[in-house]
Amino acid sequence: MTKSLAAEGARYGVRANSISPGFVSTPATDKAVDAEGKAWQVGNALIQRPGTGEDIAYMPLYLASDESSWVTGQNYSVDGGATAGWRNDSETDRLAAKNG
Repeated sequence: MTKSLAAEGARYGVRANSISPGFVSTPATDKAVDAEGKAWQVGNALIQRPGTGEDIAYMPLYLASDESSWVTGQNYSVDGGATAGWRNDSETDRLAAKNG
């Protein structure tokens, strides 16, 4: 949808981008998600902590600024690396020791 909106709006100078936030700790999520659920969410991210509203807020600030005037049709994952890959600290440590 973002790419379609960007294609339709471009001729009118309208840019369209989207943001996909990861797990964000808020009073609502703190109330709705138990400790096990939070641990699962955080465990899936490369940066192993819940996000904050401030972590997310800088992306729309950038997208609304003149600095992003040539950006359109993009989706930004602001998720602590949850969609970037896999984290296994023990394997990373083993490889680092091996390659010394």
